[in-house]
Amino acid sequence: MKVLLVEDDPRAAASLERSLREQGFSVEVALDGLKGLELGKSASFDCLILDVMLPGMDGFSLLWELRTAGIETPVMFLTARDTLPDKVRGLELGGGDYLVKPFAFSELLLRINNLLSRGSTTGAKTWVIGDLTVNPFQRKVYRGADRLDLSSQEYALLELLVRNAGHIVTRTRIAEELWDLSYQGDPNLVDAAVRRLRKKVDDPYPQKIIQTRRGVGYLVEPAHA
Repeated sequence: MKVLLVEDDPRAAASLERSLREQGFSVEVALDGLKGLELGKSASFDCLILDVMLPGMDGFSLLWELRTAGIETPVMFLTARDTLPDKVRGLELGGGDYLVKPFAFSELLLRINNLLSRGSTTGAKTWVIGDLTVNPFQRKVYRGADRLDLSSQEYALLELLVRNAGHIVTRTRIAEELWDLSYQGDPNLVDAAVRRLRKKVDDPYPQKIIQTRRGVGYLVEPAHA
């Protein structure tokens, strides 16, 4: 799942970004409202986590601009503004939920998953590739009737691949989305992560789903007989 976090406190943004990544989310951060609007209009996100009090453009105006532009990304307000009129305004503008700071991350995670489970217009769905099924709402993975137990990083890698099913995902892109946007390190890190994923997704089964394109990257599609 791809999340846009719009939060003007750099320390709070970094902490929340780290926690979300540990849960398998791909996260992009904007530190002001104008940048948040630019990213929200230019990229496809599954969820937007939005502060209200932002420099450049407040969160209410940002959401109004997105909805006016026809962008229906589910929005979670995360703010210190705790009055009832603020909550009502956020929901009337098209926000899906409203959580007041300070908050417990476990509650935020639950609310995000609930928000995503209602559906969105950004294309989130259950993916089926051969006998592999990936349900992003419940974060569950199956091979046939077998439920696979994946770590957060393994799930994030698999979801990245299935979101791009039939297309090669380069090692650089995998590293950037799973670890750090400025990653320029050892490609063996990516290869090792794919090997761990294959041990659970492919090795126990006759049909192989994760394919290698040597020197380029990986893709998911059923192997040809």
